[in-house]
Amino acid sequence: MNETVTSPRERILLVDDDATVLRNFRLCLEDEGYQVNTAQNTGSALAAVARSVFDVCILDLHVGEDFGLDLLPQLRAAAPWMRVIMATAESDAAIAVSAMRAGAADYLIKPCEPEKLLHAVEQQIQARRMERRIEELESARAETLPDLLDSANPTMSRLLEMARQAAETDATVLLLGESGTGKNVLARNIHLWSMRRKAGFATVNCPSLSAELLESELFGHVKGAFTGAHDHRQGRVQVAEGGTLFLDEIGEFPLSLQPKFLRFLQDREYERVGDPRTRTADVRLIAATNRDLAQAVADGTFRNDLYYRLNVIALTVPALRERPEDILGIADRLLTGLVARYRRPARRFTETARNALLAYSWPGNVRELANAIERAVILCADEEIAYEHLPFASAGLNATSLASATPRAGDPVTIEQLERAHIEAVLGATPTLDVAARQLGIDASTLYRKRKTYGLG
Repeated sequence: MNETVTSPRERILLVDDDATVLRNFRLCLEDEGYQVNTAQNTGSALAAVARSVFDVCILDLHVGEDFGLDLLPQLRAAAPWMRVIMATAESDAAIAVSAMRAGAADYLIKPCEPEKLLHAVEQQIQARRMERRIEELESARAETLPDLLDSANPTMSRLLEMARQAAETDATVLLLGESGTGKNVLARNIHLWSMRRKAGFATVNCPSLSAELLESELFGHVKGAFTGAHDHRQGRVQVAEGGTLFLDEIGEFPLSLQPKFLRFLQDREYERVGDPRTRTADVRLIAATNRDLAQAVADGTFRNDLYYRLNVIALTVPALRERPEDILGIADRLLTGLVARYRRPARRFTETARNALLAYSWPGNVRELANAIERAVILCADEEIAYEHLPFASAGLNATSLASATPRAGDPVTIEQLERAHIEAVLGATPTLDVAARQLGIDASTLYRKRKTYGLG
């Protein structure tokens, strides 16, 4: 069902045994648009944190007969990302210092003016947003892919318009297309066009993890859930709370884990590994694959019901060879960004180099183009990138033969030539050797030998 989304609100947990204080704080915070939950005892507070993700907790120093400083480490262990503000009627500096040492982010003296309460909460919300932004940047791939918004290709332009329309809803989006076409960049753009753009964007790379590790990566785990689980860990679902969860290469999702993921997709409910308590998530889902999921269903490697749940809005990103009018524009934008990053002298391409960029078939798509331009920028010591700086030259190809340089199935070529071209394309479209090996269906040591045999570096 397609539903128009509203801007996500940060979640605040109030823990105080005084009902009047809870009511006043709650009304003040809700008037500012925050989503507020309350707890009047330790058990209720811990249960709330177990059920939902909160950005900030305002914790009273005395909660009934319990001491807030004793509860604070438990809250921090259950939700290490949550910012805790201690609140008390006692203006004792020693208590404030103890609270900060125990992990509190701030300290409030009650009674306090609404402006002071809101200021304290806003400071912690801003800090939490910054943490989420850093987490997002650290988890994102190191990419040099250009922005896809500027396209002269009619097919790509129509796709971007459909993507913008889909972004305005909470509908699940399935991005299809060859490796390296920029599906992950489009996913980020859909997030940025949506009302969820102020919340997190979390990526899970499905082929890089076993079923057990993927479940932990998605949903998190509790301390002691398995060997090596030394602490509670939030999953990418929690990182994306209020925002977007992107599953890259969903076609490689382990069959054994698909029932759990289907349930999450249907109900937005899940359990952390080792924790029987059910949690709920407010996330929008985008998935991408270069596989034919309908064929995977027929082969028995992908669940039919999961396929239909994912296939709400399917967008197929065209291969770079299908949008030749965009090649030079993308190359120029890449050049500008890479020159600034590496502080290199290159400023433009020679005419021969531009013709070569247009003539080549780009089996690795935009990612291969990005790799080629990065290499050229590093190697070029002049203001103009010449044909000799492009990978085609080192492969012994001349500028006029590029259009037919990449063999395809059915061409009058040997198996070795076809294999070399396929391996080169996969290497150019994948971030690591291990991922390329998995996509090729061989082990990394075999791929390493084949790279050496075919001179792929």
